[in-house]
Amino acid sequence: MQETSLQKKPGFLYRISHSYYKPEIFAGVGLVALSVILSFATPYFLNSNNLINLARQISLYAIIASGMTFVILTGGIDLSVGSIVAVTGTFAAGFMKSGMPVSLSVLLGLLIAVVFGVFNGLVISNTRIPPIIVTLSTMSIGRGAALLYSNGYPISGLPSTFTSFGRGYLGPLPIPVYVMVAIFILTYIVITNTRFGRYVYALGGSEETVRLSGIAVKKIKTLVYAISGLLAGISGLLLASRLGSGQPLAGDGWELDAIAAVVVGGTDIAGGRGTIIGTIIGAFIIGVLNNGLNLLNVSPYLQLVVKGFVIIGAVLVRAGVVRNK
Repeated sequence: MQETSLQKKPGFLYRISHSYYKPEIFAGVGLVALSVILSFATPYFLNSNNLINLARQISLYAIIASGMTFVILTGGIDLSVGSIVAVTGTFAAGFMKSGMPVSLSVLLGLLIAVVFGVFNGLVISNTRIPPIIVTLSTMSIGRGAALLYSNGYPISGLPSTFTSFGRGYLGPLPIPVYVMVAIFILTYIVITNTRFGRYVYALGGSEETVRLSGIAVKKIKTLVYAISGLLAGISGLLLASRLGSGQPLAGDGWELDAIAAVVVGGTDIAGGRGTIIGTIIGAFIIGVLNNGLNLLNVSPYLQLVVKGFVIIGAVLVRAGVVRNK
């Protein structure tokens, strides 16, 4: 019998794009294309100083996005990371300003970040309140705490032993870039080679199945949000170190960049699918896009519109490809 048009095999390009679909590959192609376009659009993009500054900026977003990947893989969301950036940097700066040793101030700042993450995880895993509502509330709590502690003013005059990390270089690259690489390697190992990583993916696939398997779902969720809080805290300390002050308004809107990096990197917003590699590439895409729009003197308000459309576009592409596999 002759095959009908509905029975014909898909074409070669269709089979290649769907059988071998890798979100990080698509994201990588997008990053290269965006970089090429900007290199022609503005002569300043490939300037060495701009590229170094770009790498420093991206490192802060990428660190937060690495933690956000864990959260989104479970089917959750964390809107509090921008506020955690602020509260960590502000409190750590205040501790140093009061005469506390730098090392202890940093540890206490990170402890505060983890407490926020654990609080998110405990509330989300023990109640029926959606993650978006819980983390929206802690976003407000964190920002308010930073403003109250600092009276709304930056806390400056920090020790050089602290500011050298955010401003310093190791070889040709800023120190925050090496921190980003170290966190990327660590999170990649955790998510791909540990039982915890497998549980994170499984939660995003079917939480009920994971629960029936006897796995401690509440514990996994709490750890996931704790990781997100910790990495946001590290980014907050690096930012305070680079600025030389704790800024209560720091990190405003960074949750959008972190979510955008994760989604653009190919992670399914519903959970269960995605990679850390894709997230890092996504962070570079968002960073390059921000940098390019600034170099082209695009209004900051229009930049928000562009990033919003980028997120929607990435979700639509991801959904379309997965649906047709």
